Amino acid sequence: MPKPPSQHNGLQEKLEEAAALRTLNAFAVDLISIPSVEDLFWYVAQNVVGRLKFLDCVIYQANDAQTELTQVAALGEKNPYGRSILNPLKIPFGQGITGKVAASREPIIIDDLLLDQNYITDAQIARSEICVPLICDNRIVGVIDSEHPDPGAFGAAELEILITIAALTTAKLELLSEADRSKKRYHDLVATHTQLSQEISNRKALEAELFNARKLEAVGRLTGRFAHEFNNLLTVVSGNLEFLEEFVGEGSSAETLNAAQVAARRGAELIAAMLTFSQRTRLTPKITDLNAFVQTFHEETSEGRYGPVAFMLAPDIRQVNVDTVVLGTILANLFGNARDVMPGEDSITVTTQNLLHTISDKRRITTSLSPGPYVRLSVQDTGGGISESSMQQIFDPFFTTKPVGLGIGLGLSMALGFMQQSGGAIEVTSQIGQGATFHLYFPAV
Repeated sequence: MPKPPSQHNGLQEKLEEAAALRTLNAFAVDLISIPSVEDLFWYVAQNVVGRLKFLDCVIYQANDAQTELTQVAALGEKNPYGRSILNPLKIPFGQGITGKVAASREPIIIDDLLLDQNYITDAQIARSEICVPLICDNRIVGVIDSEHPDPGAFGAAELEILITIAALTTAKLELLSEADRSKKRYHDLVATHTQLSQEISNRKALEAELFNARKLEAVGRLTGRFAHEFNNLLTVVSGNLEFLEEFVGEGSSAETLNAAQVAARRGAELIAAMLTFSQRTRLTPKITDLNAFVQTFHEETSEGRYGPVAFMLAPDIRQVNVDTVVLGTILANLFGNARDVMPGEDSITVTTQNLLHTISDKRRITTSLSPGPYVRLSVQDTGGGISESSMQQIFDPFFTTKPVGLGIGLGLSMALGFMQQSGGAIEVTSQIGQGATFHLYFPAV
């Protein structure tokens, strides 16, 4: 026996209510795994509103300035396939039904759109409309809107469903917003930590440079005073040895005197190197073409002394103002050091280059250079390289890694003092197993 119509309608309503509850429960569960705002809006339009017997749904998103709504997700005529919207509308706050809902922050049901002057025609003409705002952190983030071709299609039940969907949606929007803020805070912390670490590293590097500069300055003053006083004594000794030469004949006495004179000359050379390091040498600079100078230096000292040398010289090299006598001594020390650490068949490489030094340039130079044009003269070897610990000491007076009797450790100290006194600097680059390069920076004229 068929049920009376009233009983049948009541059962149908209960079934529809149960289906709606299942859809809302599934939405509440699925919210956890929705990863983004875009995914959320499309899910709400197609998987939630669409399953609740709404024929149409358009979700609008508000801009940050809270002045305009843009259609971002849809179901029905506005959404022919996938995640696409035909002619997405932009509606200012306060205009049209959705714009007024955004401005008033109140939901609305329009029973007959033909009687409402605020209706904005979209894909097709509708007769009734329901619209609910999305409010998050006291800001309008969007609007859920649905239209129907029949008048009076929406009532209290549909309004309650959309308000529930809007509440669940805004709760998820708040979680996504907090996740974005947390991610941003994390990246800000990482950036701050990186910046702080860089600043600490820079400070330590500056402190090390300052310590090294002060150490070399103190050693330079001490060395200069010592060299000056010892030079006075050595002058007396050398003078007396020359005086004795007139009274000493042949034999063992002459050999002894000659040995003393050789030692005195060696002492004078040592004093000259120490004075150069302490920047107390009287320089006589002159305008010089470094390309011509290094080639002449190599020819005059003979190739056999330092082995093969390869030149890579800039054709348009600028001139410099330098004491060529002292520079020859510096090159002799650099060539000698290079040859000592290299196999005999390898070539020492000499390069010249014009360059413009700026404040932002990061070079491992011994002395700060003023911004401007420079000529760089480089001497490169293919030896075993210089360790980081030795790199901190190579310019210290009397520091050497050579065996006893093969070096006194003043060559690089003298080069440092000469370059500083000439208004330039030295840069050393090296990697273990890949040799070392000494760059001499001369102010260009």
